[in-house]
Amino acid sequence: MIILGEDSQRTQGKDAQSMNITAGKAVAEAVRTTLGPKGMDKMLVDNSGEVVVTNDGVTILKEMDIDHPAANMIVEVSETQEDEVGDGTTTAVVIAGELLDQAEELIEQDVHATTIAQGFRQAAEKAKEVLEDDAIDVSPDDRETLVKIASTAMTGKGAESAKDLLAELVVDAVLAVADDEGIDTDNVSVEKVVGGSIDNSELVEGVIVDKERVHENMPYMVEDANVALFDGALEVRETEIDAEVNVTDPDQLQQFLDQEEKQLKEMVDQLADVGADVVFVGDGIDDMAQHYLAKEGILAVRRAKSSDLKRLARATGGSVVGSLDDIEESDLGFAGSVAEKDIGGDQRIFVEDVEDAKSVTLILRGGTDHVVDEVERAIEDSLGVVRTTLEDGKVLPGGGAPETELSLQLREFADSVGGREQLAVEAFAEALDVIPRTLAENAGLDPIDSLVDLRARHDGGEFGAGLDAYTGEVIDMEEEGVVEPLRVKTQAIESATEAAVMILRIDDVIAAGDLSGGQTGDDDEGDDMPPGGGGMGGMGGMGGMGGAM
Repeated sequence: MIILGEDSQRTQGKDAQSMNITAGKAVAEAVRTTLGPKGMDKMLVDNSGEVVVTNDGVTILKEMDIDHPAANMIVEVSETQEDEVGDGTTTAVVIAGELLDQAEELIEQDVHATTIAQGFRQAAEKAKEVLEDDAIDVSPDDRETLVKIASTAMTGKGAESAKDLLAELVVDAVLAVADDEGIDTDNVSVEKVVGGSIDNSELVEGVIVDKERVHENMPYMVEDANVALFDGALEVRETEIDAEVNVTDPDQLQQFLDQEEKQLKEMVDQLADVGADVVFVGDGIDDMAQHYLAKEGILAVRRAKSSDLKRLARATGGSVVGSLDDIEESDLGFAGSVAEKDIGGDQRIFVEDVEDAKSVTLILRGGTDHVVDEVERAIEDSLGVVRTTLEDGKVLPGGGAPETELSLQLREFADSVGGREQLAVEAFAEALDVIPRTLAENAGLDPIDSLVDLRARHDGGEFGAGLDAYTGEVIDMEEEGVVEPLRVKTQAIESATEAAVMILRIDDVIAAGDLSGGQTGDDDEGDDMPPGGGGMGGMGGMGGMGGAM
């Protein structure tokens, strides 16, 4: 009996496992050389010749043209790590790849995949316990440690040459936008400017809007400005329905035009009456309204993005209003300076000198587009780790120290685990050695010597002992200032374990029909099926089952 269509493909048993494991390992191998302070960069080129040069694991994997479904599961590990923490994407993927490599050896020794999965889960739980017990507490006031964390996240990336300055800017930015509701790094806007060096980057305590004044006669700069935020249009109100106006003589036409002009003047008068000196408008501003605004000395900006309006509201303390009829003086925000300035050859509006700015802007400079883009990626990672540290208040030493410690402790833990799961726990411990080993390899050091030195120091009770990629020596990472948030490691281990277990448990790969439950092909017989009636098509093209049988 033939169940699948003639052209359907199916891979079963160990062949399916081997194929998926190989795909997962290949993805990990692709980013492995980027790990650590001496990691190399990748150049990604698309069909149109666009080039991305980066060291950032998640960027590399997103930009790569990956088709294999199991490989895409590993890519998802890096995306989860990026969303949750912002850094450690390469670490998570490399661990996932090494777990699959260790699992493959156990499968060849006839250890069942379910047993391996169970052992991996037990090891991951134990690893998280060990990390949480050994984590170092950090208070939100400990600025020095926060700067070290921001600096560590940038090490090895394009921003490293100016990491001391950028780390300070990142910490200032995150502390500025922190409030009672938490820390939303979306309130830290990043403006990229090509020209100058990375050292010229700066933090503006306020908002930069990528727009310019709508009228030449408006002031370039307003000091001690009352700022109105209007999410609408300063244009003639139109009727909800299509309407025609029949005009029989020129006086009527003039009355009509006068009425429109009067409407626009009333809108501007409403803004002037509440004391607005600057107005940001979400939609368009009529030419006549621009004229009246200029006469009143009001600086106006049109078509401001809704995200800009929200950030301006946070920065100035104003409220975004939807109707000028309802605007009151209490809706206005305040800024010490609103000015149109030239930055990188473009005119932009700077809203600065605001009290207790809850929205800030980082201006990043660099010699070329590629440099600035890579600095931005480093800054985003840095913002993520500082935010995570402030939320959790716990950090770990870097340089492969946590992985070496976990590897030793999990080998001891394996002795207390019964059955074949013990082999999986040992394999998990072995897999974690991949991080210090890769750090050594990427730094041009002997990985075996480095691992032996690390283990000896950790056996002696030095939890913070890690590998200095620059000198090749094993040193105390906490003293050196190489620290990263606890969540970077726990999330990496969680995500890597879950992805590896999911891939290991697959023993059958079937070429499916339409998995969304829709129609599976051009078969006319299925045309009258109700929505979702093609569900059987999800089983490897079973939509063609009738003909095949």
